[in-house]
Amino acid sequence: MSEKIVDVAAGLILRSDGKLLLGQRPEGKPWAGWWELPGGKLEPGETVLEALARELQEEIGIRVTQSRRWVTYVHAYPHTTVRLAFCHVTGWEGEPKGLENQRLEWVDPARAAEVGDLLPAALPPLRWLQLPTAYSISSAGSRAGAAAYLGRLDAALARGVRLFQFREPAWPDGPAATSLHELLQQVLRRCKAQGARVLVNSAHPAAWWREADGVHLRAADAAGLSARPALPDGALVGVSAHDNAEVLHARDLDADFAVLGPVLDTASHPGAPTLGWEGFEAGIRDAGLPVFALGGQSAATLSQALRHGGHGIAGIRGV
Repeated sequence: MSEKIVDVAAGLILRSDGKLLLGQRPEGKPWAGWWELPGGKLEPGETVLEALARELQEEIGIRVTQSRRWVTYVHAYPHTTVRLAFCHVTGWEGEPKGLENQRLEWVDPARAAEVGDLLPAALPPLRWLQLPTAYSISSAGSRAGAAAYLGRLDAALARGVRLFQFREPAWPDGPAATSLHELLQQVLRRCKAQGARVLVNSAHPAAWWREADGVHLRAADAAGLSARPALPDGALVGVSAHDNAEVLHARDLDADFAVLGPVLDTASHPGAPTLGWEGFEAGIRDAGLPVFALGGQSAATLSQALRHGGHGIAGIRGV
């Protein structure tokens, strides 16, 4: 990796129809002809959001009225290492225009590669955009609670939740494990029908991870790994974390996302130590991947999670 690190603010400018703005690097610049997210280098004394607003005014002629920080990601090019502060731009005035002789295109993030060659550093955020902002964790507990849980699952699917973790550590062992696998099959059928994805917690057999859409690693299980688990193409890996070091380890495992908490008090662990929002923000510093806030989360706290740099919220009751 190059010793020189260049700090860059990059904006994900999303229209209400879900289309994302990309710009093509003009002739005369490195990587000319490749497509990237609009933005540019920080100047001395600027914050990330200040630099982003200035660059977007100069580069594409819009005035940013609302933006928030998202993921900070380091990428090493052959001659330069860039630290990219990816930000969501959710409000602006004016119509984007290529003021530096660059082409602009609005694209579907899931099909962005159709526009042409994408800068390598632009690929991770395009992948992360496919993750929803709500992550629901199962809570059946036993065979007796399965029917009620499936009802809650159906309600969550109807509300638009599209990412689930199958996690049942309290389910009895022995013959009851067979009924737990049957419950997983029912969950998978319901979720597949709605286009939702299911990750199986690493407390459960690895064979189940492959039946689902990937695995969610407990912090202790992630700590014992030095590389991403071998899974089919397209499978997801999530990681539980309690502090910045565990978030950074999730990044080193090439996980797709992490979950950090507890952020706020929970009904299941009243009075237990929590991170608070400042602790959450410190915990995701230089995360290099999206991080969900866990603990005391609900639709009412989603805006706070986003404002503090989180990708979204995760939970059992509130999600």
